[in-house]
Amino acid sequence: MSMLSTARTAARTARASRALPFASFSLAARAKSLHTLPELDYAYDALEPHISGQIMKLHHTKHHQTYVTGLNAAEESYAKAPSPKERILLQPALKFNGGGHINHSLFWKNLAPQSQGGGQLAAGPFKDAVDADFGGVDGLKKKLNAATAAIQGSGWGWLGYNPTTKKLEVVTTANQDPLLSHIPIIGIDIWEHSYYLQYQNVKADYLQAIWSVINFKEAERRYVELHRNKVTI
Repeated sequence: MSMLSTARTAARTARASRALPFASFSLAARAKSLHTLPELDYAYDALEPHISGQIMKLHHTKHHQTYVTGLNAAEESYAKAPSPKERILLQPALKFNGGGHINHSLFWKNLAPQSQGGGQLAAGPFKDAVDADFGGVDGLKKKLNAATAAIQGSGWGWLGYNPTTKKLEVVTTANQDPLLSHIPIIGIDIWEHSYYLQYQNVKADYLQAIWSVINFKEAERRYVELHRNKVTI
């Protein structure tokens, strides 16, 4: 995939998810408007006992903030870089911090307290697609958890929509790489900072617990909107 195709894909993915605090990964635009840490739609302790308030606060205010700070710094340096070589050298920082910002901005929307419907998949077109592509929500959980648990090191497990096959598919990405091959519907952070204080080294327990606070309403909204907009890659 060419760099131009990758940029176009990233922009389409962002428009489809509507979970991001910016419309595209445009360096020129970012030089004029710095990224900021998005606010959560719920209190830090609202996802307990499944995800502790301590983890949520650290994850949001420390880890995500670090990606925001790093992205702003990298983009400022990129805008001032005097040569193509220096801009190329900045690309890893842009990818890592930009991906961290994109992924986490989606992740917060991806979660909801049980009092607000977290963990509840209602009847509708998204549920129909899950039933068709995975044999039901239990099949989805099993496949996504297995793929995510198998990630070596840090990364993300995704439920994404493939516009080519027109199916929901399980995909993983390494480190903070954003999902570009599919339209993200649900993302699960498997970096240790997302679970270690509570679940220590037992990733399987974290992956089981997080489904109790997955925001299926948001997943439904993403799924319906991408079809309404006829998003393609």
